[in-house]
Amino acid sequence: MKKVKLYDLSQPFGDKCPLWPYFEDVKIERVHYHAKSGVLSQRVTTVMHCTTHADSPAHVIEGAMYTDEIPLDKYYGTGVVVSIPKGKWEKIMPEDLEKATPKIEKGDIVIINTGWHKYWGDNVTYFCYSPGLYREAGEWLVEKGVKAVGVDQQALDHPLATAIAPHGPGPLRPDVCKEYKKETGRDVLEDFPEWEPCHRLLLSNGIMGWENVGGDIDLVTGKRVTIAGWPIRWTKGDGSIVRLVAIEEE
Repeated sequence: MKKVKLYDLSQPFGDKCPLWPYFEDVKIERVHYHAKSGVLSQRVTTVMHCTTHADSPAHVIEGAMYTDEIPLDKYYGTGVVVSIPKGKWEKIMPEDLEKATPKIEKGDIVIINTGWHKYWGDNVTYFCYSPGLYREAGEWLVEKGVKAVGVDQQALDHPLATAIAPHGPGPLRPDVCKEYKKETGRDVLEDFPEWEPCHRLLLSNGIMGWENVGGDIDLVTGKRVTIAGWPIRWTKGDGSIVRLVAIEEE
């Protein structure tokens, strides 16, 4: 058997972990604890769209696959971890993906390291100012025929293409939209008229996605590795917290 090295690409999950702006807090209660019962067991109340997680197609597309219906091989395979450094509110563009190394090939799992995982926490910088994917990148990834995509930001879409801005139930953060207008001279909807187009493009084409990738991502950036990140077998699930792992042959 070949020797391998495992790298954890997950952000930690637990009580009071950082959350996307409209979710209720994670609650973890001890049902039994050692002094009381001689054993430890805990009750967890959580949304599945927190820390490092996989979105299921049913999350954004009515009638699409739920978590338990997705084939396991969608979350496992050869992949590349590419460096695409980006700053506040910048888009990841097709030309960035085209020139990334190692070269992205058809059937690859693609993990994108923008450097934004370093801001992970309960803060506006991570959740509201991040760079991200939008329609242009989504179309490129679909045309390329990749298997799955993981990003080290808050979502598969740019934050200003989410409900943080005036989309769906938004704007959750009108102040952020005003700040964008002040900095750029343009309304958010001039530059980001669509609500989560990259989510819809990827998931409707059978390309799975992980959000909030982090952990040891820098240690495997620039490498071709095996990626594994399975959701739990949740009937009618809309997504799932995952333990995302990069596997490198020694």
